[in-house]
Amino acid sequence: MLDKALHIINGDSLAEQVKELGLSGETIVWRELLCEGPCTKEVGSNEFINLRQKFLKKAYDISSENYQNRFVSQLNKLKAAQDYDHVVLWFEFDLFCHINMLAAISFYLENKPNVPFYLVCSKRQKGEEELLPLSQLPLKHLLNHFNHKIELDKEDLEIASLIWELYCSNNPIKLKQQIKKSSNFEYLSSCIRAHIERFPNSRTGINSLERNVLKLVEQQRITSINQLLGYALQYQGYYGYSDSQMERVLNKLSMFYTLENEKLKLTQDGLDALAKKKNFYRDLINDEYYGGAKIYDFLYDSDSHKVLKL
Repeated sequence: MLDKALHIINGDSLAEQVKELGLSGETIVWRELLCEGPCTKEVGSNEFINLRQKFLKKAYDISSENYQNRFVSQLNKLKAAQDYDHVVLWFEFDLFCHINMLAAISFYLENKPNVPFYLVCSKRQKGEEELLPLSQLPLKHLLNHFNHKIELDKEDLEIASLIWELYCSNNPIKLKQQIKKSSNFEYLSSCIRAHIERFPNSRTGINSLERNVLKLVEQQRITSINQLLGYALQYQGYYGYSDSQMERVLNKLSMFYTLENEKLKLTQDGLDALAKKKNFYRDLINDEYYGGAKIYDFLYDSDSHKVLKL
């Protein structure tokens, strides 16, 4: 019978909730946002840490000291963990959490013994009215999710390791081929699809998430950037971006909308982008990465659903 668990939990908010359940075992809190910026396959290596620190400092003004204290310390704790007989992963259904989860599995398999793995993930359980993030569930429902945790088999873990390796490679075309692979990760295919659609659209230069923001400006009565941020967070689908991540998206898109008479409205460029009349690739191009892929080295064709290498 399984007794003592090693709990790997995505983020402090959920970790606080899990703590209140009073479960036995040791807890590792995963504090990263690996869905943005460069990554290498070897989580925790010097190259990995240097890449992440440089990106997080530039994008979010997170200091190297902060990164060491909040993330690298947890990797060290995970390496040192012992006297447990199974691992429980606590990760949400979105891209943000799934990329972190893939990295956590990869790191674990490189460093730790072979024990059973279980996944607690957002899923509508019997008696629950809607799909909510784990951190927003009442404790009795969170415990219900834990009691119905999903056992991951050897093939699931191999798929997770492969997809992490492909995410860290310079080949999203190969990664896209994994969408149809079935596994016990119910939301993995949707997350890969959402990731692929983050590459610039071949006709407009804006990606699926950015297009969605412009549609919100067009369709809703929005009176401030802060209100737009709220809408963008609420209607982002499978991305799971935080406030600070979405703020970067809005800043990047500032040429496409303006505030007039206490209402946000699209500029001519914004209208042209939505109507697919003009390509803004050259206006938006930057040097950033998703994993191992330089974002603007690839295009997404929304008609054929193909990824194109430039």
